[in-house]
Amino acid sequence: MNHSNIAQSAALMAAPPAWSHPDWVRHPRLIDWVDQIAALAQPEDVVWCDGSEAQNQALCDQMVASGTLRRLDPVKRPNSYLAWSDPSDVARVEDRTFICSQMREDAGPTNHWVEPQEMRATLSGLFEGCMRGRTLYVIPFSMGPLGSPIAQIGVELSDSPYVVVNMRIMTRMGRAVLDQLGADGAFVPCVHSVGMPLIDAQGERHADVAWPCNPTKYIVHFPETREIWSFGSGYGGNALLGKKCFALRIASHMGRSAREQDGMGWLAEHMLILGVTSPQGEKKHIAAAFPSACGKTNFAMLIPPAGFDGWKVTTIGDDIAWIRPRPDPVTGAMRLYAINPEAGYFGVAPGTGVKTNPNAMATLHANVIFTNVALTDDGDVWWEGMTETPPAHCLDWTGQDWTPELGRAQGRKAAHPNARFTAPASQCPSVDPAWDDPAGVAIDAFMFGGRRSTTVPLVTEARDWTEGVYMAATMGSETTAAAAGQQGIVRRDPFAMLPFCGYHMGDYFAHWLALGEALQQSGASVPHIFCVNWFRTDEQGRFVWPGFGDNMRVLRWMFDRLNGQSGGTEHLFGVTPRYEDLVWQGLDFGRDRFERITSIERAQWQEELKLHDELFERLAQRMPPALRVARDALAERLQRPG
Repeated sequence: MNHSNIAQSAALMAAPPAWSHPDWVRHPRLIDWVDQIAALAQPEDVVWCDGSEAQNQALCDQMVASGTLRRLDPVKRPNSYLAWSDPSDVARVEDRTFICSQMREDAGPTNHWVEPQEMRATLSGLFEGCMRGRTLYVIPFSMGPLGSPIAQIGVELSDSPYVVVNMRIMTRMGRAVLDQLGADGAFVPCVHSVGMPLIDAQGERHADVAWPCNPTKYIVHFPETREIWSFGSGYGGNALLGKKCFALRIASHMGRSAREQDGMGWLAEHMLILGVTSPQGEKKHIAAAFPSACGKTNFAMLIPPAGFDGWKVTTIGDDIAWIRPRPDPVTGAMRLYAINPEAGYFGVAPGTGVKTNPNAMATLHANVIFTNVALTDDGDVWWEGMTETPPAHCLDWTGQDWTPELGRAQGRKAAHPNARFTAPASQCPSVDPAWDDPAGVAIDAFMFGGRRSTTVPLVTEARDWTEGVYMAATMGSETTAAAAGQQGIVRRDPFAMLPFCGYHMGDYFAHWLALGEALQQSGASVPHIFCVNWFRTDEQGRFVWPGFGDNMRVLRWMFDRLNGQSGGTEHLFGVTPRYEDLVWQGLDFGRDRFERITSIERAQWQEELKLHDELFERLAQRMPPALRVARDALAERLQRPG
């Protein structure tokens, strides 16, 4: 790995200054890299983050003094803070996110690409002197439990104390990571700057602002050298580089590349992981992928409804899964084992409430960093959907007075739609006892879901691995009017990974197919694959399925299918339950409504196939032949009478 290509290209590297480092840092190559980046960015100081509570509290106090954080009421929300970002820096910037592979074709048509050397030259210019007057923080972090065979280590260099305190929640961060890394361990180098030096090129010092950022933004991945460089943004996944950048874009490339060494490789997926346990104590684990606005966190923290006494759902992860094949310790057969590589939740606040997700709300009782939500007059937080009744007055996420009347009159939300909370996973009431187990949990099934008002049934089981990969590869969600200016347009989001795959999506499909084939050749039984859609609507546009806790009814059918204990009916798209196959106790849901959300309309599916063809044509250069065969088989079934 070359961790310093950009730094070494800077003219000022002729005589790099030596920065002191703690005696617990024993990795010469890491020390050298930090010195090189410091020489390039020219910070005022370099601080190594040890993960301690004392260091964390000092940084929080520092940010309260500077106006970056507001301390919330210590009784209502102990040890919790609120940040308001610059209005220009509120979300991921997909149009400024790049996969700079050596060959353009390897990035694929769904990623933005720039020639690597050209990008390195650009970044050299941006990072030269970008930290003048600021502190460079060295943030060692582990994605996954320390010592796990599935985990990976990264080191992020950042000039943002906000990044430090959030990374402490979201990852295993600090001195223990460097102890694990030792003197020569591998790590993924991540460099981040808000791009707002406090001392200009003439040596004049400028006052800081509460949320420093730069209008110019780059989030850059070099997959072959496993480097991440981010400039200009201090927000979310743009700045917390362990999140989407490492955990998905770089890790997905790592997982596929590993197949060359072991014949299988591994998966880095945009998936929740949950456990479901029957009253008899039998437990299954399911990994599920949902695009945004599809109830992902709600499902990860599901509470079974009335009629499911003795059933329990537990949360291993709410967003990302790393999945590796290895022998079952009892049977010796190959199985897929998954960890949640994160240690916290970086969740969307709006829409999260006691009715929609009581476990998430209980998780937020203390030790939370809120970003871009409203501040109430009693020193607490609020956002749309948190409670049925909004506060009579609060300060909105821009610091302006907000009342329900002002909000309606001006069309102004109290919280930004992408407002976030960062909270420790260990605080979740539904957290699984094995969520932090280095060995991971064995995956019994995969689930894929989109948001479709028509066409896609409530739940379908794929007949085999290839058909399941086809389902996941063609999944999509309908846009809303707010998102796209036109409601009902279906956007394809294969595996919910379209913005997060670090290489060509066609190669990604092929990797899934190859892994399934390798598992089956080893004698393993691969996980079942299901497709779900909670969002079918009636003529008035109302959701037919109640969703939320009642999704347990579908989860129970899947559980029984895994044991060969539940029926279903086969149709052109797979196997769907019959009305009598679901448990209806505690819910008044008639057969006619069930038929509405499980029906297969051939005319709709003929149009759906045309949309599949558009995706396949876009990825034609590397589309696996097996998926074309699956598509043709589906088309042939559509032509059959009856």
